[in-house]
Amino acid sequence: MTTTASFRAWHRPMRPRRPDEEHRSASPLELFFDLCFVVAVAQASEGLHHDVSEGHLGHGLLSYLTVFFAIWWAWVNFTWFASAYDTDDDVYRLTVLVQIAGALILAAGVPRAFTDADFTTITYGYVVMRLALTVNWLRAAAGDPERRATALTFVFGVGLVQAGWLLRLLLPPAWLMPAFVVLVAADLLVPVLGERRVQTTWHPGHIAERYQLFTLIVLGEVVLSTSVAIQRGVDAGNEQLWSLAMAGTVIVFAVWWLYFDRPNPLPPRSVPGALSWGYGHYFVFSSIAAIGSGLAVAVDHDLHGGHVSGRVAGYAVAVPVAVYLVALWALHLPAKRGTGRVLFPGAAALVLVAPWLFAPVDLIAGVLVVLVAVTLVLRHRTATRTV
Repeated sequence: MTTTASFRAWHRPMRPRRPDEEHRSASPLELFFDLCFVVAVAQASEGLHHDVSEGHLGHGLLSYLTVFFAIWWAWVNFTWFASAYDTDDDVYRLTVLVQIAGALILAAGVPRAFTDADFTTITYGYVVMRLALTVNWLRAAAGDPERRATALTFVFGVGLVQAGWLLRLLLPPAWLMPAFVVLVAADLLVPVLGERRVQTTWHPGHIAERYQLFTLIVLGEVVLSTSVAIQRGVDAGNEQLWSLAMAGTVIVFAVWWLYFDRPNPLPPRSVPGALSWGYGHYFVFSSIAAIGSGLAVAVDHDLHGGHVSGRVAGYAVAVPVAVYLVALWALHLPAKRGTGRVLFPGAAALVLVAPWLFAPVDLIAGVLVVLVAVTLVLRHRTATRTV
C-alpha cells in the first residue's frame, strides 16, 4: 500500500451525513463518550448533596449549576456535531478520545469547585474538550464546501470563547461570576450564529436517541446515589428508611416513564426550534441529577446526619422534580397541551406544596404516580379518538 493510500485509510474527507439516513443509531464511540461523562455527573451530584446537607444551599446550588453547564455544553456540542459529520475514521476517533480525556480532567476538578470555589481544573478540562472539537470543525470546513462558512464560524467562535475562559482565571474574585455569565452567553451564541448561515445535516432521530441515552445516564446517577444512601441507613439499623427507599424508587420510575412516554418526540427541524429543544434539555438533565442529590439529603435527614430541617430536605427533592416536570412539559408535550394544558404545571405546583406536609417524599411519589396514570388515560383516549 502506498503512503497516499495509507493516509486515506487513516483519514478521509469529512462529508456531511444525510439527515434522512435510515437505521441511524448511536455508535460505540458515542456510547463510550457518554459512559465517561458518568464520572463528571456523579461528582457534580455528590457536591450538591454535600453542600445542601451541610446547609450551604446558595453555594451548593450555584456551584452545581455552573459545573453542570460545563458538563452539559461539552456533551451537547459533540453530540450535534457527530450527528452531522461522524466519519468514524482514525483521526475522528483520536479527537473524540481527547475530548473524553478533557471530560475526565473536568471531573477531577469538580470537588475543588464545590469546596474552594476553584474552577481552574474544570476550566482546563472544558477547554481541552472544546478545542479538540474545533479540529473536526476544520475538517468539516475542508470536506463540506456548502457549509464551510458555518464550520468556520464554529472554529473561530469556539476558539475565541475558549481564550476568554482561560483569561477568566486571571480575573479577581469579584469579577469571576459576571465573566462567567458573559462567557456562557457567548458560548450559547456560537451555534446560533453558525447554524443561521447554512444548517448542518444533523439527524432528528439520532439526536432524539442521543438525548434519551444521556437521560438514562443521569437517571443512573439518581439510582446509584439513592441506593448508596439507603445502604448507609440499613447498615445503621434504621428500618424506617425502607419507606423512603420505596418512594425514591417510584420517583425514579415515574421520571423515566414520563420522559419516554410514547410516542418519542423528535427535535424540530427549524433552527430556532432545534436550539430551543437542545438548550432546554439543560433543565431536564440537571434537574434529574439533582433529584438523586435531594433523595440523598432526605436520607441524611432521617439518619440525623444532615444540618437542615425536614422541610429543606423535602424541598431538596421537590424543587428538582418540579423543574423537571415544567421543562418536560415545555419541550416534549406541545401536542398534549390541548387535553392537559395545566396537567404538568399543576403537578409541579402540588410537588412544591408537599414539603409543608407530612412525609414529603412519599407525597411527591404519589403525585408522580397520579400524573403517569392521567397521561396514560389521555394518551389512550387520544389514540381511540384517532382510530
